[in-house]
Amino acid sequence: MTNEELNTALYEKMFAEQETYRAWLLAQASEEILNHTYEYTVREDILMSLEYNSLPNAQVRALLKSPSPLADVFAAWEDRETSYMEEIWQTVTDRAREEAQKSRNTQKER
Repeated sequence: MTNEELNTALYEKMFAEQETYRAWLLAQASEEILNHTYEYTVREDILMSLEYNSLPNAQVRALLKSPSPLADVFAAWEDRETSYMEEIWQTVTDRAREEAQKSRNTQKER
């Protein structure tokens, strides 16, 4: 198989895994669905990253050996330290600063 075919096979396997997860999730009560929204969203982002990137053959083959590569990648993501919350807070403070500046400018115009 070519690298492109291997990456496509991995994407298709992970997509099928996500579809199974989605079907399970939709059969749950509303509150349980809400409890899993983060996981569902990150899994969707993992799939999207596979659409735009390729792995080397050895890495694709290694992931293809797993019965649940998407769940494996998600589990690794959950264990990872990210700056996500810091970026969220930075966005909040940036937006607040912009709104405060607009307010000051409006008051000066009066």
